[in-house]
Amino acid sequence: MNEQMLRDLVPAVIGILVRRGADFASAEDAVQEALIRALQTWPDDPPRDPKAWLVAAAWRKFLDAARAEASRRGRELALDAEPPPGPAPGTDDTLRLYFLCAHPALPHSSAVALTLRAVGGLTTRQIAAAYLVPEATMAQRISRAKRKIAGLPLDRSGDPATVLRVLYLVFNEGYSGDVDLAAEAVRLTRQLNALTGDPEAAGLLALMLLHHARRASRTGPGGRLVPLQAQDRSRWDTGLIAEGVTVLQEALARDRLGEYQAQAAIAALHADAPTAAETDWVQIVEWYDELLRLTGGSPVVRLNRAVAVGEADGARAGLAALDGVDPALPRYRAVAAYLHERDGDLERAAGLYAEAARAAPSVPERDHLTREAARVRQLHKGSTTT
Repeated sequence: MNEQMLRDLVPAVIGILVRRGADFASAEDAVQEALIRALQTWPDDPPRDPKAWLVAAAWRKFLDAARAEASRRGRELALDAEPPPGPAPGTDDTLRLYFLCAHPALPHSSAVALTLRAVGGLTTRQIAAAYLVPEATMAQRISRAKRKIAGLPLDRSGDPATVLRVLYLVFNEGYSGDVDLAAEAVRLTRQLNALTGDPEAAGLLALMLLHHARRASRTGPGGRLVPLQAQDRSRWDTGLIAEGVTVLQEALARDRLGEYQAQAAIAALHADAPTAAETDWVQIVEWYDELLRLTGGSPVVRLNRAVAVGEADGARAGLAALDGVDPALPRYRAVAAYLHERDGDLERAAGLYAEAARAAPSVPERDHLTREAARVRQLHKGSTTT
């Protein structure tokens, strides 16, 4: 790609950054820095998708600049308000803020909400929508968390396990937010892994890398959700997958298995399959069994395990595994619909897909489930008229 073709991409890339939350001037500066980097590196290592490369590079530049500006303002305010603190920590200010927001006195839900608001930059309305609660309820939760931390010594920051949990939830939230929290969570988890040497920190990093590798294939035109089995695997980032598998293998070799390592092992088995049909579902079920043990029988793990059992042993076995899982659990109806469809009960499946769509936590998921309901209804209609 020549220099002119590269510059032709600039308006579109700036537009994407602005839609993600950057102001126009900052977006323009970030894209210019990304262009300079592209001109330096592309002749020897051209990307497969120039536009995606520019967006990712420019967004990183924007986040770096925004963090630097926020840190500068924070230092100026602190200098005006009180004497200088002691020696600076070895990690950047953002990770330290995560530790403070994950104070041991706060429950996980409050720690995540506070981190999303104070560090991630999301509005209270956005966080409330993510938690499916009224905005006023979320505002009160965040305010209580702030007051609780304000009354405690700042040297009592959260332990690494709490921060890992917060980063895990922030990463999951990042896929649907206006700010690229997923990429930021990966960056901070890299730091935490290097800082602690904890196998679970490595497991979480591996999990994030393996999921992040599939990000480009998770949505289609217009933001349409693409389920795992339908994703174009040629668009998966093989470099991130290789890194994630290596990090996971090193963590597992320490023989201190935890839930993030088990989740990463499941993600690695999906990443290792050349096609959806070649997925090693039997081994995935075994890892879900380990995950159930590690999480004390988590309902969400049981729900996901039912899908894996349905793939490994047939839909009837999957439906049997679903027995006893609380139907009020998010996505329960979507899982039940999928298993009933595979079992041939199209009428029941269509109804469950429609119910799942009405309870969907996001617009893309709602639209996907609505399309699934329509598709299965059409299949049922065809089967009853032949």
